Amino acid sequence: MADGTSGRTSPVFNPATGLQTADVDLASVADVDRAVASAKAAAEGWRATSLSRRSAVMFGFRQLLHDATDELAKIITAEHGKVLIDSAAEIGRGLENVEYACGVPELLKGGFSEQASTGVDVYSIRQPLGVVAGITPFNFPAMVPLWMCANAIACGNAFILKPSEKDPSASLFLAELWQKAGLPDGVFTVLQGDKVAVDRLLEHPDVKAISFVGSTPIAKSIYETATKNGKRVQALGGAKNHMLVLPDADLGLAADAAVSAAYGAAGERCMAISVAVAVGDIADDLVDAIAQRIPKLKVGDGAEPGTDMGPLITAQHRDKVAGYIAAGVESGAKVVVDGRDGTVHGAFSPSGGFFVGPTLLDGVTPELSVYTDAIFGPVLAVVRVGTYDEAIALINANPFANGTAIFTRDGGAARQFQFDVEVGMVGINVPIPTPVAYYSFGGWKNSLFGDTHMYGPEGVAFYTRGKVVTSRWPDPATSKIDLGFPTTR
Repeated sequence: MADGTSGRTSPVFNPATGLQTADVDLASVADVDRAVASAKAAAEGWRATSLSRRSAVMFGFRQLLHDATDELAKIITAEHGKVLIDSAAEIGRGLENVEYACGVPELLKGGFSEQASTGVDVYSIRQPLGVVAGITPFNFPAMVPLWMCANAIACGNAFILKPSEKDPSASLFLAELWQKAGLPDGVFTVLQGDKVAVDRLLEHPDVKAISFVGSTPIAKSIYETATKNGKRVQALGGAKNHMLVLPDADLGLAADAAVSAAYGAAGERCMAISVAVAVGDIADDLVDAIAQRIPKLKVGDGAEPGTDMGPLITAQHRDKVAGYIAAGVESGAKVVVDGRDGTVHGAFSPSGGFFVGPTLLDGVTPELSVYTDAIFGPVLAVVRVGTYDEAIALINANPFANGTAIFTRDGGAARQFQFDVEVGMVGINVPIPTPVAYYSFGGWKNSLFGDTHMYGPEGVAFYTRGKVVTSRWPDPATSKIDLGFPTTR
C-alpha cells in the first residue's frame, strides 16, 4: 500500500449521519503509471501460472470472502448506507462470480480437430490480454468489482481496480483477501482516484481493456475514449427499468415486488424498478396496494437492526432526488407518498443524514423528467396504459434497456413479452432479473456500450483473446517444397 502523490483528497461520509469519517488520497498520473508498470510485470508471471494453481487461489479467495461476509458488510453499510442484510446479499452475489471463476480450467478449454488435413491437427486456445482495468460505481462497492476481477484474474490477467472515491474501503478489504489467498503482488491493484486516474487508464498503452459500470453519459465517453486508444471496452450505463403489470397479475405479489425492487438500497441500483406500467383496471388497486405497504418500511441507519431502507450516498444526490420529486409534482404527477417528508415513515429525520424516503408518484406521463431521467433514488413512477400493446410501445421507445419485468398469470402473455420487449434482461414475475453467474449481465441500447456483456461466459471471452494453432509433424521422408495455396484435401 502506498500513499498518493497528488496532494489531493476526497472526503468519505457516513450517509446515515452525514458526518465525514475519512479522507481518501486521489491518485496522480504518476501513481497510475506506477500501478500499471507493477501490474504489467506481475502479469507475465501470472499468465504462466498453471490453471490448477490459479484455480486454487480462486478457491482460497472464495473461502476467505465467504468467511468475512459480516465484516465486509459492515464496511459497505458504513460508507454506502444500505442496510446490513443488503450489503451481505451484495457480497453473496459477488461470491457467485468468484465460484464461477474457480472453474477456470474448464472455462478455458479450447477445441481440437485431429486430422483436419492429412497429418495436420487444428486447435483453439484462449490467452489473457495482460493488464486490464475496472472502473466501478459507489452503489455496489464489492459486487461490481467481483463481476470484473474474478474472471479477469482467473483468466491470467493483472487487474487494476479504480473504485468510487465515495466508498473506497471495500476495495481495500478485497485486496487484503486476495493477498491472503496467495495472489502474487501486482496481480490485483486498487487505485483510488477520480477523473485524473480514469483518464490516464483510458489512454495508457499498457492497459488492454476497460470495464465500467456507471451513468450513461460517462459510459459513452469512456467507450469512445478507450476504443479510440485501441482498447477493448465494456461500459454499462444507466437504466429506467419498467415493471409491466397485467390485469390478471397476482396483486399482492406484484405490489410486494414493486416495493422491494423500487426501494431496496434506496433505489441506488441499476436494476431497480423505477416505472410500474399498469395495464387497464388493475391500476387503482396496484397503486393502493403499494401505498399501503410503504408506511410499514423502516427508514434509517442501515446498521440498525430492523431497518428496511437506508440513506442516499451524498447530500448532493439527496437534493437531486428531491428535486426530481418536486419537478414531477409541478408537472402534474400525483404524489401518493412523499418521501421528502420524514414524518411519513416516522423513522428518520431528513437533517440527520442523506435521507429521502420511499416515494410513489401516480399519473406520470412519458414527457416528465421523473420518467425520462435515471433518478437513481427511491422514487417509483406509475404510468397507466390501456393495453399490452401500448405498454410494449412505451417500454421499447425508452432509450434505456437494462432490465424489465412482467407480472402475469398468463404464460402465453409472458412468452410474448420476452419475444417483443427490446431490453437486455427480462424477468417473468421476477422484478430484478440479474442473471446468475454462469450467464452474463448487460442491457441494450443506451444501457451498454461495447459488444460483450459482463461476467459469465461473455466475461471470459472479454478478458481473453482466441488463437488458432495449425500443427503438423511430418515424416521427413515425405517432405517437399510446394508453392501452391494450402488446402485441406
